[in-house]
Amino acid sequence: MTLDIVRYRLHTQLLSQSTLNQPAQVVEWLGAVQSQDYAGAKWALAQRLQEPTNDAAIDRDFNEGKILRTHLMRPTWHFVTPADIRWLLKLTAPRVHAVNAFMYRSQGLDKPTLRKGNAMLEKSLRGGNQLTRSELSSIFQKAGLIGDAHGVRMGYFLMYAELDGLICSGARRGKQFTYALLEERVPPVKPLTSDEALAELTRRYFATRGPATLQDFTWWSGLTMADAKKGIDMVKSQFVNEVWNDQSYWFADSVLPVKMKSPPAHLLPNYDEYFIGFKDRGAIAEIAENVGIKRDDPSLIAHIVILGGQIIGGWKRTLKKDAVLIELKLFTKLTKAENQAISKSVEQFGKFLGLPTRLANPA
Repeated sequence: MTLDIVRYRLHTQLLSQSTLNQPAQVVEWLGAVQSQDYAGAKWALAQRLQEPTNDAAIDRDFNEGKILRTHLMRPTWHFVTPADIRWLLKLTAPRVHAVNAFMYRSQGLDKPTLRKGNAMLEKSLRGGNQLTRSELSSIFQKAGLIGDAHGVRMGYFLMYAELDGLICSGARRGKQFTYALLEERVPPVKPLTSDEALAELTRRYFATRGPATLQDFTWWSGLTMADAKKGIDMVKSQFVNEVWNDQSYWFADSVLPVKMKSPPAHLLPNYDEYFIGFKDRGAIAEIAENVGIKRDDPSLIAHIVILGGQIIGGWKRTLKKDAVLIELKLFTKLTKAENQAISKSVEQFGKFLGLPTRLANPA
């Protein structure tokens, strides 16, 4: 049944086919898209669109606030939509604050100090100001709230404010990110209750990443096991439950994935939701394991090449003035048709960047 798991996931992750035309629609479909590597996350969105887009177009959407970036869930940066950011934070922030508690204490960030930081951020950003971390650090340093402008303490001031729903991403200024007040950046929407938010996150996860397990969901969401079980109980009537290889999987059975005439190839960026969305990545690592690569190997969360849903190697890019150089490191031999599929993906990446591509090590 492993091949069925892979085929379903390619389908629900919009990698075998898609009807979506806007990057923000992909973010909405997936619920949240890990994005600490901003460039990689944009490429992840582009591969899930019906029609090709380019890097600059996603930058425009980000700068216009159609796509936001903030800390939530595990925690790390995620792309989210304006419609979803508030209820996602309300649901997941308490858990993240608990995870961060040790670091808050180690940085001397008690509640009164964190509240001072929030007040400083609100004052600095009020009126549509969008400031970089460096600019905010300078303000905090002058106020005596931090010592080192480049230190960890400032990062936790900012993350705390993100989790509190005070700030989120603003428009980029050149290559620099800025912060904005969330209430000024994001139009008001009807709030969800805690139970409604839990049910929606659970529904969104299994609809877009199924077949998946309870353990996969708790890993991805950062929720407690108890809350994850409660979420499944709320939405289980909308999903099919099957036990495969002694694991209980939940997935939507409303639309069956199409059979693939030829295995699709993708150059997936690091932290792509196709693999970072699961605690157990064994279903897509069969070829890797056959050549001695363990499923928890760090290389399996780097830039990876997948063929027919299976990881077959890694890749890296080097930007030149007039081209992008792609280096492939594959651990399996390919047929002529499979090589052509990989070459097509390499070409698509070049079109996304607006640059011709060159393979550093062509087959």
